[in-house]
Amino acid sequence: MNPAWSVVFFTVLAGFGQGLAVCVAVAVLAGALPAAGAFLSTAIALSFGLLAIGLVASFFHLARPLRAWRAAAMWRTSWLSREVLALPALMGVLALWWLALVTGRAGPPAGALFALATIVLSLLLWLCTGMIYAGIRFIQEWAHPLTLLNYLLIGLASGAVLAAGLAALAGESRLLAGAGPAAVLLTVAAALGRLASLRRNAALRPRSTIQSATGIDARRLVQMSMGMSAGSFNTREFFHRLGAQALRRVKWAAMLFGFAVPLVLVAWGWRTGSALPLLAAVAVQAAGLVAERWVFFAQARHPQNIFYQRVS
Repeated sequence: MNPAWSVVFFTVLAGFGQGLAVCVAVAVLAGALPAAGAFLSTAIALSFGLLAIGLVASFFHLARPLRAWRAAAMWRTSWLSREVLALPALMGVLALWWLALVTGRAGPPAGALFALATIVLSLLLWLCTGMIYAGIRFIQEWAHPLTLLNYLLIGLASGAVLAAGLAALAGESRLLAGAGPAAVLLTVAAALGRLASLRRNAALRPRSTIQSATGIDARRLVQMSMGMSAGSFNTREFFHRLGAQALRRVKWAAMLFGFAVPLVLVAWGWRTGSALPLLAAVAVQAAGLVAERWVFFAQARHPQNIFYQRVS
């Protein structure tokens, strides 16, 4: 596939926002973070901001952004429509939570309700986003439970790393004591999940062949052209035009900067209580996850590519 940068940035930013929101919500429920305070309101505002920026980024993928509201019309059958509803719902809860915090109306009972709603809606949003791709059965690289699991684990890991960095920066030692080890464990789990999906995808073989794509029953068949005389939507949208070696380099760069380097930096910052390595982990991981999400889309082999393979 040819990855759309708007979708890449949307999924990465939304993952950070959801992960941070879940981390502070869990901290509030666990008593590691006061139900009211400047740090909590700042974290909630940042989560909302990340989701809002991601939402705006997603509009650049649309041919007619003014008609984006119509995407919610098929919520009974479409995971995309459900995502379109779940995202504003989560943003609405975060906005109300922040408003309650700044007006001094977020006592322990209200704070617990906001925290629970945030966790439920974040999980629902991850479910919708993951199922958009896992539900496309004819793309083998996506049609697997690992797709959903990776969206969940990567989002939680990135949010935990961000929460740990903010906690160290603000001197929230109780939150750092929980977010630090959580960030380490979730980053390891996310890396293992992504490695499992990469290993699975490497072993996949196309179910269709050039013979079945063209309808020509010949034992040896070699395609010499793209299947048409000029480029088209098919040849633009379903090929990333990157060679196998370059794609492999991007893949391992994503694993290195999305998981391995942040893991070392988080462990260092957690053990020393220093904000600098934790904030560096956030920056490095953000860049690595952009590459990771690009690889997620680029590795998907649409069946039509068999017929138009000459373009690649």
